[in-house]
Amino acid sequence: MDKMKAISPDRLKRFAAAIAVIVIGVTLRLTGYEVGLPYGFVKYGGSLLWGVMVYLLVTVILPDRPRLQLFISVMIAVAAELLRLYHTPWLDEFRLTLAGALLLGRIFSVWNIVAYLSGIAAAATVDHVLTTRQQRP
Repeated sequence: MDKMKAISPDRLKRFAAAIAVIVIGVTLRLTGYEVGLPYGFVKYGGSLLWGVMVYLLVTVILPDRPRLQLFISVMIAVAAELLRLYHTPWLDEFRLTLAGALLLGRIFSVWNIVAYLSGIAAAATVDHVLTTRQQRP
């Protein structure tokens, strides 16, 4: 049993935060236009939240490695957007589904990368502030 590493409360909190961000992001994308939110808010707000989610999930997988977390989060975000430039029939069919649109997106946009990186930067900043605050006596 001592070889099994217990999941820390911080990792559980980050995982719960990632789930909350997913719920908020999906809700924003599915209902944002219907409730009259501006296009840019829905489109890029969802992308910003996607970046936050990526960062949080990476921190769950790689705890206590802030630089590596940031690097991997950025690489995942950029790779996900660059993947939109790759087309095959089966991949394009998947992109037309709700899951495909939410996970992979449909159209390449540099602005999506900016939104992802903004979300990652915001999440990393908040994470750093909260972690620093917890470590103070």
